[in-house]
Amino acid sequence: MTTLSSSILTTLEGQAIELPSWAFGNSGTRFRVFGTPGTPRDPYEKVADAAQVNRYTALAPSVALHIPWDKVDSYDDLRRHAEDLGVALGTVNSNTFQDEDYKFGALTHHDDRIRRKAIDHHFECIEIMHATGSRDLKIWLAEGSNYPGQNDMRARQDRLQDSLQKIYARLGDEQRLVLEYKFFEPAFYHTDVPDWGTSYAQVAALGDKAMVCLDTGHHAPGTNIEFIVMQLLRLGKLGSFDFNSRFYADDDLIVGAADPFQLFRILFEVVRGGGLNNPDVAFMLDQCHNIEDKIPGQIRSVLNVQEMTARALLVDREALDAAQAANDVLAANAIFMDAFYTDVRPALAQWRESRGLPVDPMAAYAASGYAARIAADRVGGTQAGWGA
Repeated sequence: MTTLSSSILTTLEGQAIELPSWAFGNSGTRFRVFGTPGTPRDPYEKVADAAQVNRYTALAPSVALHIPWDKVDSYDDLRRHAEDLGVALGTVNSNTFQDEDYKFGALTHHDDRIRRKAIDHHFECIEIMHATGSRDLKIWLAEGSNYPGQNDMRARQDRLQDSLQKIYARLGDEQRLVLEYKFFEPAFYHTDVPDWGTSYAQVAALGDKAMVCLDTGHHAPGTNIEFIVMQLLRLGKLGSFDFNSRFYADDDLIVGAADPFQLFRILFEVVRGGGLNNPDVAFMLDQCHNIEDKIPGQIRSVLNVQEMTARALLVDREALDAAQAANDVLAANAIFMDAFYTDVRPALAQWRESRGLPVDPMAAYAASGYAARIAADRVGGTQAGWGA
């Protein structure tokens, strides 16, 4: 059996992967939101479900919120509830894509009233962050155009920068703005923040507290995502990951399901670039399960991230550097592939047992009876992970 060194295990012990609250609500396809037995009835139950993932893996100590999906009367109370369950409230995600006023844009809209409304929504999110103790305000914009000539693309960029400047100025000293990008959808001709370069240009103009969020499902097919990871780490602007998996578009599937080797390559660059267990680089999942059960799906994803991180840490960096310096192409590739093909699962299971965690978190959760209890207790739950 492959053994993992004490230094690798110490590094893995510090790994933390934030969970999205919306992963535990109802979700579905672009055509229908499907109900699931045990669906949370409120944000408190979403947090309780997220705490189950951390209970069996010790990998998910925080939960991201989405506003207005996760609005409550008292965020102080929600924070205490999370802490009682052994988790913290993390990133606050804004929503400017489900209001009728935002049909043609929000932070980029030409109408000052609508743009002001979108900015005020982000001010509300920042106030929530003060109550929850959250550091990051994450912004994803479903804005752009469908036809050539429909909009003035440059003017939209100018309005976006102006809006972001106003939001950035409201942040607390320890808070950050993280701007996510996506190459298409729901706009198809142009998207206002379609790539890492646009996101970088926008946040670089804001200041040190503005960063880029990289969602692994938000790229065109064939994109070398690990190159983007390297570049953003090199520039000191990689603020967070949204981990998921894609076959065609923004599929939001279990992490590593489509291309485990890509996940390995990304995590190697994270390790190489100093992004692992770096407080400035947050790991988060962003997946809305269509057909699989919610809690086990999240458990599977965080375990997949941990496994590929362990493999990335196994790369013999000294030997790799020597092979690269000698232009020994085959040797360098072999060193890289040897680490990827190493089965670290038995070593990780043994390590979990030594820490008082389940050898098999998936089986332990299935045997706990939690799924049956919430299915019986939460009759009529309608909290949605999408389309709320």
